[in-house]
Amino acid sequence: MKDRPRAPRSRRGGDEKSGPGWLTLKRVAVLGVSVAVLAGGTTWLVRTSIANNSAPKQELDPGSFLALDPNAPDPEGDILKQQAVQALRKDRLEKGRDRKKNLDPVEIVQKAPGGGGFSPANFPPGSTPDPGSNKAIGRDMAAARGWTGAEWGCLERLWDKESHWNERAMNRYSGAYGIPQSLPGSKMASAGADWQTNPATQIKWGLGYIAARYKTPCGAWAHSQATGWY
Repeated sequence: MKDRPRAPRSRRGGDEKSGPGWLTLKRVAVLGVSVAVLAGGTTWLVRTSIANNSAPKQELDPGSFLALDPNAPDPEGDILKQQAVQALRKDRLEKGRDRKKNLDPVEIVQKAPGGGGFSPANFPPGSTPDPGSNKAIGRDMAAARGWTGAEWGCLERLWDKESHWNERAMNRYSGAYGIPQSLPGSKMASAGADWQTNPATQIKWGLGYIAARYKTPCGAWAHSQATGWY
């Protein structure tokens, strides 16, 4: 007697995910490991973010930029200027009690200071600085920047106060030098090697300094009026 052919067994497709046979022990283990890895990674990211936000912030040293930009703010120089203003006020109070003539912080020196690799320079024999002609240079150079009218008025008053527009002017308290009262004077070497004696070089540097730090002469004048320095 011949055997009857057996009915073909039904097979579940490889993509079929329903039924009790899909959730095997191996798949359960893989799912567990995946969940653990995701949870651990999320925890690490959260902890790292919190640690970074809590870490002290490192600030760049402003002094590191001074070599690149001679017109950049100089915190140490600002402190020296403020100290010079306080010393001048103290002396003026003492002189006022004695009813003596008010002190002028501007001293007209006979030799330009050195610094920045420059030796002190003697002024040409018989040279008589003329603040009027220096003002004329300053007015023309300021106008070339578009600083006319009120801006020129602010610049004129600012450097009247700082140096009387004299290229030999040195602050007797801080040592700031030249028409724009650069501190130290050798900063003006970025505008020309003749910074010690040439008013045009000093003015060129001074205008650049004002533009970089205060935008306009009236901005510098306002700061000077508020603090006594710029």
